[in-house]
Amino acid sequence: MARDARWDALLELVGKHGRVEVEEAAAALAVSAATIRRDLDQLAEQHLLTRTRGGAVAHGVSYELALRYKTGRHAPEKQAIGRAVSGLVAVGEVVGLTGGTTVTEVARALAVRPDIVGETTVAGGQPTLTVVTNALNIASELAIRPQIKMVVTGGVARPQSYELTGPLAVGVMNEITLDVAVLGVNAIDIERGAYVHHEGEASVNRLLAERAQRVVVAADSSKIGKRAFARVCDLGLVDVLVTDSRITAEARDRFGEAGVQVIAV
Repeated sequence: MARDARWDALLELVGKHGRVEVEEAAAALAVSAATIRRDLDQLAEQHLLTRTRGGAVAHGVSYELALRYKTGRHAPEKQAIGRAVSGLVAVGEVVGLTGGTTVTEVARALAVRPDIVGETTVAGGQPTLTVVTNALNIASELAIRPQIKMVVTGGVARPQSYELTGPLAVGVMNEITLDVAVLGVNAIDIERGAYVHHEGEASVNRLLAERAQRVVVAADSSKIGKRAFARVCDLGLVDVLVTDSRITAEARDRFGEAGVQVIAV
């Protein structure tokens, strides 16, 4: 097993159980205990977990995988969600994008839409699309598209998600308006609303939602019915949930009763 695959598997185990033991991980991954110890030491150096005697535990109160280790999880579903959300954005609109792997797929889908990249401007000389984001990875992918006006908030970057947070990001958000905001979340609950792991990200995401005429949550079905540390908004602010076909009929009906349109792809 390649190192990156081992690291991904180890972080999955820590995220699921809160801890991992060297001997158990070695048996599960069919590698030596020495290899697991070395992997855990290197992951601890990157502050992705905390080493203990005989293993490791989740790093911090609110555990989350770094973005680079989440990209392969539920990938086909996220790509389908990205394409579906892209179809909800009209040419010439101003769209706000949070960070996260699913919203990154939204950005990629927007970047290859023929009606967006095929023209340099729309009527009145406006760009075919204006994107506002606090996610550095999304900004770097879209900045090379001359048809897309790319606006990046200020702020301090979080290495786990590449998102900019803090007063500088908030200051920019207070000065703009959006046609649509696309929110990536770590959890969405019918009764409690949308959540992410980090309170700084929650604050910026909430502002994106408040500054938009329409709010779309892009989340695969593994996020439904879960809870995370920091609440972004309640469902009253959400217009559409785009998810995958594994959403249960009960959950779909309950979101509908709460006034949220559900698109399952």
